[in-house]
Amino acid sequence: MARTAEVTTRWVGKLQFEGSGTGRPPILVDGDSTTATSPVELLLVAAATCTASDVVIILQKQRIALESLEITMRGTRRETEPRRYTAIAFHFAVRGEGADDVKVRRAVDLSLEKYCSVVASLAPDIAISYDVAIA
Repeated sequence: MARTAEVTTRWVGKLQFEGSGTGRPPILVDGDSTTATSPVELLLVAAATCTASDVVIILQKQRIALESLEITMRGTRRETEPRRYTAIAFHFAVRGEGADDVKVRRAVDLSLEKYCSVVASLAPDIAISYDVAIA
């Protein structure tokens, strides 16, 4: 049976909205980016979090003693409407005993190409790239 997801979004004023999954605390999203993360920034946060979850699980299976993982992302958007992303670049900063470039890149490749449902849900013509820094 297909899994479904359901969220509720409620307008709170100006271009600000509260959104939440069933039974979860709401998050504030701001269409103007003045008081909270914007919807398009939130898309990057969702992709980063989805990928990060995969990478943590994969590195743990590789017996890496992960100490930190930080993902910085840059999204390039079209100048005209709809101002959707045309390119997304991930920067992974990883620290942990046993972490090396080969293992981390393998984990990231598996996530971006196979496991991350958020990235898989993006338009196929969005250029996805990444780099890795091991501390």
